[in-house]
Amino acid sequence: MSSLEQLNHHETTLDHGGKIVVIDSGAVLTAEMTAMLQALHSRSNEGINGHLQVLAERGADKFMSTYYVQYGHKSIGDCGVGVVFIEGISMLAAKAIQDSKLYNGQEASTRYIDFANQPFLNPEGTEAGRAIQENWRLFYLKAVAEMTKVLPDRYPIGTDEKERSYQKAIEARAFDITRGFLPAGASTNIAWTTTLRQFDDRIMQLRHHPLAEVREIADKLNEAMLAMYPSSFKAHDDERYEKYRATHEYNAKANEQYYHHDADCPELALVRDGINHDDLKPFQSLLSERPDRTELPKWLGAYGEVAFQFTLDFGSFRDIQRHRAVTQRMPLLTSDIGFHDWYLEELTDDLRTEATELIDQLGNAANQLTTDTALRQYYLPMGFKISNLISGDLPAWVYLVELRASSLVHPTLAVQAAKMADILRETYKDIDLAIHITSEAGRFDVKRGEADIVKVE
Repeated sequence: MSSLEQLNHHETTLDHGGKIVVIDSGAVLTAEMTAMLQALHSRSNEGINGHLQVLAERGADKFMSTYYVQYGHKSIGDCGVGVVFIEGISMLAAKAIQDSKLYNGQEASTRYIDFANQPFLNPEGTEAGRAIQENWRLFYLKAVAEMTKVLPDRYPIGTDEKERSYQKAIEARAFDITRGFLPAGASTNIAWTTTLRQFDDRIMQLRHHPLAEVREIADKLNEAMLAMYPSSFKAHDDERYEKYRATHEYNAKANEQYYHHDADCPELALVRDGINHDDLKPFQSLLSERPDRTELPKWLGAYGEVAFQFTLDFGSFRDIQRHRAVTQRMPLLTSDIGFHDWYLEELTDDLRTEATELIDQLGNAANQLTTDTALRQYYLPMGFKISNLISGDLPAWVYLVELRASSLVHPTLAVQAAKMADILRETYKDIDLAIHITSEAGRFDVKRGEADIVKVE
C-alpha cells in the first residue's frame, strides 16, 4: 500500500472558497476494479482467482466504460465505493446533498465549530446580506459566552458527576440554546461515502436544485469524479432526462423541491395511518415483547406506513433528517410560522429581550433582501420553525422515536419525538405495540457532555 504522502486525492475548489476532495484510499484494488470483479463473479463460476487474472491482464477501464457506462448496467456501479469530503458549504447545501435514503456520511456538529471566524455564505453578494448574517453572528457569540456562565447556576453539578463531563455538558447546552440564532448560510463540512452508482445518480439530481450553490457542487463533483474514476462517469447530456429534472423534480423557479409552509400544519399530528391493524394482529407478541434497544424486523414494513405532519425548528430538522429509513420532504426555511419558543425561553431575560428584537428586525430585513424564497434561507436563523411531512413504516418510526425521545438529544426534537411515541402507543394499543423511552426528553443530562469524539494526543 502507498504511504499517505503518495496518495493522489483529487481536489476541486468551489467558487465561494469551499472545496471538494475525492479520496484516494491507496488501495491496490480501486473502486472500479472491485466493481469489475464483482460483475465478472456474477456471470461466471470460474472463481475469484480467474477474475483477478483477467483484471491483471486487461484492467478495469474498458470493462467499466463499456458495461457500466455505455450499456447502463447500473448494478455494477453499486459494487464500487468512493469517499468524498465537501468543505465550506452552507447548512442548506449539506441538507440538499443528504436528502436521500441512500446517503451515508457525517456532518460537522454546530457544537464543535468555532463560529467566531466560520465563513457565512452570502449568495446575494450584497452588504445588506452580509450585515444580516454578521448581526446574527455577533448575537450568537455573545449568547454563547453569557449562557456558558449562567447555566451552572441553573444546573448545579451533582455529587457523583465528573467535572470534565459536567463542563462539556454545560457547553453543549449553551450551544444547543444558541444554535437557533445561526443563519442557515453558515458553513459546514460533510463526508460522503457511497457507491459509484449513487454518486452518479445524486449528481444528476442535484444539478437542477433551486440553489446555485448546490448546482455548482454537483457540476464540480462530477468533474472530480470524472478525473478520479474516468471509466465510470460521464458528462450528463441526455436531453430528455435533463429536461424532465429541470421542469419537474428540481424546478429552480417553482421550488418544487421544497415542502412549503402549510397554514393548516398542526404542531404535531398523525395524518395518515396506512397500516391495517388486523394484518398485524398475528404478530402481536412480536410487537409487545420486544426488549429495549432491539429493532423490529424490517419485513413488518410490508404492512403499510404512517405519516406525521408537524412543526420543528430548522436546527432540529438537521438532526431528524439523519433517519434514512423514513421518507421526508425537504422543508423550506421561512419566517412564516415564527421562531421556536424554546430557544427564547432558555435565554437570560436580557438576552431574550435582545433576541426578540433581532428576530423581528433581521427577519424582516431577510424578507426584504430578496423575493427568491430559496435564496432567502441563507439569511434566516435556524431557530425559525418549518413544516414537516414524514412517512415511514412501524420499524422505522419505533427506532426513530426511541432514539430521539432522549435527554441526549436536542430538546426541541426530543420533546416532539416523545409526543410521537405517545401517539404511536395510543394508535396501536390494540396490537400492544411496545415503545421504550428510557430518559426524560429535554432535561439537562451530563451524559450529553460525554457524547464526543476526541483527538488522540
